[in-house]
Formats: sequence, structure tokens, C-alpha cells
Amino acid sequence: MPRRGETQEFRPFRRWFPFLVPLFVAANIALFVRTMYVNDCPAHAAAAAAAIGDSVGGAARAAAAHGCMLEPDLGRYAFQPYKENPLVGPTSATLLEMGALETGKVARDHEWWRLITCIWLHAGVIHILANMLSLLMIGIRLEKEFGFLRIGTLYVISGVGGSLLSALFMVSNISVGASGALFGLLGSMLSELITNWTIYENKCAALLTLVMIIVINLAVGILPHVDNFAHIGGFVSGFFLGFVLLMRPQFGYINQKNSRLGVHSATPKSKYKIYQIVLLVIALVILICGFITGFVLLMHGFDASQQCSWCHYLSCVPTSQWDCNKAPSNYCLSSQLGDQLNLTCQSTGKTETYVISSPSNPEAVKHLCLGLCS
Repeated sequence: MPRRGETQEFRPFRRWFPFLVPLFVAANIALFVRTMYVNDCPAHAAAAAAAIGDSVGGAARAAAAHGCMLEPDLGRYAFQPYKENPLVGPTSATLLEMGALETGKVARDHEWWRLITCIWLHAGVIHILANMLSLLMIGIRLEKEFGFLRIGTLYVISGVGGSLLSALFMVSNISVGASGALFGLLGSMLSELITNWTIYENKCAALLTLVMIIVINLAVGILPHVDNFAHIGGFVSGFFLGFVLLMRPQFGYINQKNSRLGVHSATPKSKYKIYQIVLLVIALVILICGFITGFVLLMHGFDASQQCSWCHYLSCVPTSQWDCNKAPSNYCLSSQLGDQLNLTCQSTGKTETYVISSPSNPEAVKHLCLGLCS
């Protein structure tokens, strides 16, 4: 008890020390460093240059051998050429090797672990910086309020929910990143505000601010090459998980529990409101049914984009500034006869025939394609 004249701050809910979110950030950064180590751009570029041969020309061999970004400073950790990966990172092949999400590998090869591993991988420095800054700003606040166990559970399950929806709609793409899990945290903030509505002051202002932040972040997903289905899947998963994991006891119950002996209210207060229990049950049923349905559809190779003619607009809206269906600028069609390799750049339509010592070398073909399309 405080002495006379002293005051003691009353905290109705426990405050937690945030350690899990910084640990998640460290794990993501460590995995990105490991990915760049495996990528080893200089070694693959040198192998490609050796396979190209003299008949292609010295310029092509030099471009293949010295195309890695910051190679003198970073060595084997050097990044892929900017034209190949504008996010400043590894190749898509390296990401697949490390555990990126690809629908075919999950559905046909039963590599279900990719639904989890992909949320810890990132496509480049820009990608990981944006996600980790967002995770620190959102995640630390939530972990302080609700603890590591609930926020860690929410983060991982939301990430899997985002991966699941992405695998159903983005069948021909690979996907990496923590964005689905981050949107799950945003979704849980919205449901937490709703289920704990009676204990908040300035409710409408808080709700309006949060909705604006969510809408702006989802709107970014309509840009090309952004997997908005992972964002939507993570957000919806986190929204319903918030009703289950982030429900608060009511102030009346807490005041009664912490009141002095002999001054208890005559009528015992219930710990939770009836509407909170109803929302919890509904959310739990929706989550269980949704995840079971998603896993069953994915297991049977269901392509949701073929069944929904307008759903692709949720991930990319074409404008005069970009074309959602445009092939990547460094994508080529190839055919070979003996040691002759024919390449056609999809974005420019240029065609060239090369005589190389190893036509089946993927690194050599990739660097020739980059040169043809540039």
C-alpha cells in the first residue's frame, strides 16, 4: 500500500517486456544473410561466363562475369544485377532452394513446409527493410500489450493463412516475405478494437485511424509484382484470430477483483461480455473451416484464379503506367539444336542465335537473356 500523500499507478492489464518481435527481426535478417551466402552471385556468374564461350563475344562474357552488384565490397554476398532483381537480392532459384512458396511444389511434391518457411525469406534488401521496420513498429506495441505467446501464435498462423491464399491464386508465381504475417497483426488490431470496444476511449477516432492505415496498405498491393493475396489472406486470418487471442476482461470485473476486502459489489461481474464470447465462437469456427477448406483445395491442385474471373484485380489493377500481364523484362523463350541456342526476349521481341559450349547451363542462358533484353 502507498504511504499517505503518495500515489500508485493502477494498471488494469499486465505489461510485457517485448523480446519475441526483436528475435523475429534478427531471425529474418540472419536468414537473408544465409540466402545471399547460398546465392553466391560471383561464382555463378563466373560459371556462366565460362559456359558462354568465345563465339558469343567478349562483351557478353564480361557482362556475365562482372554483373553482380557490389561484388568488390561484398564478395560472395554480392547482389544480383539490378535488372534481374530490382529489390537488390538473390535469384528466384536461390529463394526456391531456401524454401520459397511455389504452388506446384506444395501441391504435387507435398512440400507443405514451404507455407511456413516462405514467411521468413525476403527477395531483397528493400523488401526486408520495409517489412522489418513495419514489424518493429506494430509488433513491439502488440507484444507489450498481449505478451509473446499470443502475438507469436498470431504472427505465424496469419503468415500461413497468407501463404495459403497466395498458393491458391498465384499458381504460376513464387512468393516470399513476412507481409502476410504483418497484415495479420494489422487485422488483429482491428478485431481487438471491436471485441474490447467498451474499454476504449475515443473509439471512433481509433477505429477511423486504423481503418485508414489498413486501406492504404492494402491499396499498395494493387501494384504489379506485389502478392496482395498474401496480404489479404494474412489480414483475414489475423482479423479472426484477434477475436480469439486478444479478448480483454471487462473493467468491472477487474475493479471488483482488485477492490479492497469488504467493499466488493453485491452483484458479481462477469469476466467477459456476452458479445465477446459470441464473436470468439464465430471467429473460431470460421478459422477452422477456412483453413481446412484451403488445405483440401491446395492438396487437390485447385487454381482459384481460373474460377474467379475478376479476382486478379485484387492483386494488380492495370493502368496506363503498367500492364499486369506484361512478361518480365528479362524473360526469354529458348530453343536449342546441338550447341546452338536461340533466344527470344518476350518484352522486346528481339531474337538472337548463340553458339555456346554448354547450352543447358541455366546461368549462361540467364545472362545471355539479360543482355538480349537490355
